[in-house]
Amino acid sequence: MVEMAAGYTSDALPAETVDVVVIGGGAAGLNGALMLARSRRSVVVIDSGSPRNAPATAMHGFFVLDGTPPLELLERGREQVRGYGGAIIFGEVASAEPAAPVGGDLRFTIVLADGRSLTARRVLVATGLRDVLPDVPGLAQHWGHGVVHCPYCHGWEVRDEPIGILATGPASIHHALLFRQLTEDLVYFTGDTELDANTRARFAARSIRIVDTPVAEVVTAEDGTLTGARLADGQFIARRGLAVATRMRARTEGLEGLHLPIQNLPDDMGSSFASGMAGTTEVPGVWVAGNATDASAQVGASGAAGALAGAHINALLATADTDAALAAAQGRITTD
Repeated sequence: MVEMAAGYTSDALPAETVDVVVIGGGAAGLNGALMLARSRRSVVVIDSGSPRNAPATAMHGFFVLDGTPPLELLERGREQVRGYGGAIIFGEVASAEPAAPVGGDLRFTIVLADGRSLTARRVLVATGLRDVLPDVPGLAQHWGHGVVHCPYCHGWEVRDEPIGILATGPASIHHALLFRQLTEDLVYFTGDTELDANTRARFAARSIRIVDTPVAEVVTAEDGTLTGARLADGQFIARRGLAVATRMRARTEGLEGLHLPIQNLPDDMGSSFASGMAGTTEVPGVWVAGNATDASAQVGASGAAGALAGAHINALLATADTDAALAAAQGRITTD
């Protein structure tokens, strides 16, 4: 093993063909790999080391593990996969493409950014999503702390505080109603979005203040904490936290050769990979799990989706193994 930056350990890349390569080392990827490794499948996880929830200090909404730091959870997951014989490779995928089948069984070639490559029989894509924040000065530096996205992931931590909703589209309206459950002091910054009379009346009924003047910048105190929003007209509105319904995009880099179908998310919230039951896709031999295909999935749901995909992959590999064994046996009988 080779020690990587920040204590990350990377295993040696197998030279032989493996049963499954998992692209993405988050909850979905690691739980899928765990299910496969426990079924005695040779499995390799390719992990770029940049999980979506890395900026957060704790993971919430998953019983027993509620409050666990995300990076600690993933480190424990990697070690569990290794405990069953799986390999974890620190790196980025430069290309992933179907290769010539062997004995009628599928093959895929995965090339890493450093030029290394491996061959796998099946592929599980669990690359997650990338959050695209509004282009507001000062906003990005507070992402995952003073600026949050999910009321279930981080809403409790900002309860009873003055919160602002930075509108990004139609989804922000429902976002406001969810955060109103957590605080009585809620301001809705419309930005360049429109609110009809009915929505304004509904907000007024819930004592949600509406500010139509655009936000010019997010203001930071000397100690680094978020203190509020400064508007285009110079007015300052004090807030302890801001909630943003981000646009989300599937991490597709290096996966273009798989030709996976992309689906648009509701309310112009972005895009993700399209998948069916158990993470199956239109591409034979390729599955997708977690946020890469389900934008609403939290850590628990992503992990469950990875487990389901892993079990489905193993089941189909078992059938393929039996087909190959039967063909070999019949070949021997014919020869004899």
